[in-house]
Amino acid sequence: MKNLLTAILMTIVTTVLLGLIYPLAVTGLAQLIFPDQANGQLIRQDGVIIGSRLIGQPFTGPGYFHSRPSAAGPAGYDAGASSGSNLGPTNQKLIDRVRSDVRALQKENPGTPVPIDLVTTSASGLDPHISPAAAEFQLPRVARERGLTANDVRQLVKLHTEGRQFGFLGEPRVNVLELNLDLDSRKLQSGTGVPPVNHAQDARATFSESQ
Repeated sequence: MKNLLTAILMTIVTTVLLGLIYPLAVTGLAQLIFPDQANGQLIRQDGVIIGSRLIGQPFTGPGYFHSRPSAAGPAGYDAGASSGSNLGPTNQKLIDRVRSDVRALQKENPGTPVPIDLVTTSASGLDPHISPAAAEFQLPRVARERGLTANDVRQLVKLHTEGRQFGFLGEPRVNVLELNLDLDSRKLQSGTGVPPVNHAQDARATFSESQ
């Protein structure tokens, strides 16, 4: 009987300690010390959430940098269905899809090698970044569509290029959503040319559908 009571008391104590007090303490400290990171690094425009710095979104317009392919959900970039394609390197479906994507990209930028991340999905399917090489590959198209010089767009890409974490972890990367939003913002500020498509509206719709 004594052992039973001890077991019950231990269960109650550990449940309260580890199931209530510890999670509340960690959540409270995170909100106090790292509120942006704790809340998903959400991006707001005009008071409306249009996305997250941590979750990629699809961009298809020629005047925007495109994200890498995604296998998360039927249409890709579904935050509720994070996954890779689970297709092996010898799978014919994967080979055919990659070859098709490479051919399409080579038409866009003839004579330039296609960066691997523009034709392969990430393990999560939600990667918000592309490599600097992938951004450079798309740069001529974006500059042409927006009526900007390649150097102007290149400087903007450099501004949004993040280095290796702590100087040695991972690879340099470019956040696609932040870059595209900055492109729209700078185009509007310049007051030249045709106003760009308001992709923030598309971003809001994409983010809402993924909830």
